[in-house]
Amino acid sequence: MSGSVVLLHLAGAVALLLWATRMVRTGVERAYGGTLRRRLRATMSNPLMAVATGAALSIALQSSTAVTLLVGSFAGSGIVSGMSGQLAVRGAEIGSSLVVKLLSFDLSLLVPVCLAAGTAMFMATGRRAWRQAGRILVGVGLLILSLEMIGDASEPLRESRLLPVVIDYLAGDPVTAYILAAVMTWLFHSSIAAVLLFMTLAARGFIPPELGIVLVLGVNLGSSVIAPLLTRTAPPAVRVVPVGNLLMRGAGSLAALVLFLAFRPPATWLGPDVPDQIVHAHILFNCLILLIGMPLAGLVYRASERIVALGAPAAPAPDLGATEISALDEAALEVPSQALANATREVIRVCETIEIMLTHIMELYEKADQETIKALAALDDRVDRKHAQIKLYLARVTARSLSEDEALRCQELLGACVKLEQVGDIIVRNMLVHVKKKRDRRLEFTDEGWSELTAFHASVLTNARLAFNLLVSRDMETARLLVEEKDRMRDREKAASQSHFARLSEGTARSIETSTIHLDTIRDLKEINSLLASMAYPVLEEHGLLSGSRLKAD
Repeated sequence: MSGSVVLLHLAGAVALLLWATRMVRTGVERAYGGTLRRRLRATMSNPLMAVATGAALSIALQSSTAVTLLVGSFAGSGIVSGMSGQLAVRGAEIGSSLVVKLLSFDLSLLVPVCLAAGTAMFMATGRRAWRQAGRILVGVGLLILSLEMIGDASEPLRESRLLPVVIDYLAGDPVTAYILAAVMTWLFHSSIAAVLLFMTLAARGFIPPELGIVLVLGVNLGSSVIAPLLTRTAPPAVRVVPVGNLLMRGAGSLAALVLFLAFRPPATWLGPDVPDQIVHAHILFNCLILLIGMPLAGLVYRASERIVALGAPAAPAPDLGATEISALDEAALEVPSQALANATREVIRVCETIEIMLTHIMELYEKADQETIKALAALDDRVDRKHAQIKLYLARVTARSLSEDEALRCQELLGACVKLEQVGDIIVRNMLVHVKKKRDRRLEFTDEGWSELTAFHASVLTNARLAFNLLVSRDMETARLLVEEKDRMRDREKAASQSHFARLSEGTARSIETSTIHLDTIRDLKEINSLLASMAYPVLEEHGLLSGSRLKAD
């Protein structure tokens, strides 16, 4: 087999590894993302729980970088403290290394089981939770399969004359090997994928023990660089945790490299063979960084703040009502297809504004910041202005000669814009009133009540994003899923109300105090969900899937 063919097979196997890792992470985020975020926020006050939660999230998401970005955003908004954020990231690195250890075992039997079960779950039902669970299983199966493919694809390299030369050079130049591993990890955007690749190649005898440890240290440097680069344009407060991780993990890997090269400890105490030594070195390094980082978390966070602040102008308060350029080009009115495209762009901008409002309103229930309250009210004014402009623009479009499809699209955009304007009114005229009432009376929800509200809100926000995507894609399956979710939300509202009344019957003091706010908020969120779900009706009607106002049975 020629060298180019071998490299092609190896590249395909690595690509499958990266895709499978992403597939698992996407499935977990879609199915359990809201729950994971709530658990993270709820447990970050305790240092040990912050570490444990970070590790659990990393195992679930198959990515310590994803956890770093999530924790950084929470720290930036003041939801969690800087020290807790640092500790959660330390735990995430431990969780990431444990995933590598788990995948180092012989799991080949799980490949057909995961693929068959995952495919069956994904295709046999339309329920989102089951479909995402199926996606996760398929991703795990493909992940294990990709490791076998990497091993098979690299087998012909045993006969290569060039590979021993390259390996010998890297073994004699650990600094180059260290930098190469860091660059590969950055390109993969996954330390798990990089370590698994090196582990698989080591199992075929291509990587000696000392070189394997150097490569692992390079992987940790590369992984620590990913989050700071991804957040380089984010507000300074969001960048502090990723930069702190770079200080601890990146600088720690460099210090470990210097110590390793200075003392050359034997690798045999890490395990009987090279793959085990690589995995155990990865776990040991992150455990040491955790132990060193716990007492230094506060110091590292303060140093990170100073680094981020260097040369940066004072950050103004976030302006949620920033102005935007209108897409409603008057010159395009003579070409209805172009005019409708412009109107679509403008409606999508209204969707983005509504998403900001819907996201921030729940944060205000927790911390009623007067500036953010004013900003949300300003956003509603912008939605009202956009609605009036779009309505007038579409009225001028209809004055032209339109095809049947263009006329229907015009009505669809106008209907969507009306619904979005109604959603903005509900947020500002109803939910903001609840926020102020809760703040002024110093009321607090019970833990169970707040968990119900945040879970309900997370589902509505997820469905809102589906509705906004549908406005562009007009995908039939998305439309069907959105209407099915509307029915499920009705059932969830009933269950939440029954649970709330059960707490009232038990005489829970906080439930009695917040009863009206709780029930009204659930009702408002359900109404928002219904308005957004109704944006799916034109797509379903076009495909003949509506019977009256209901979905036709398959």
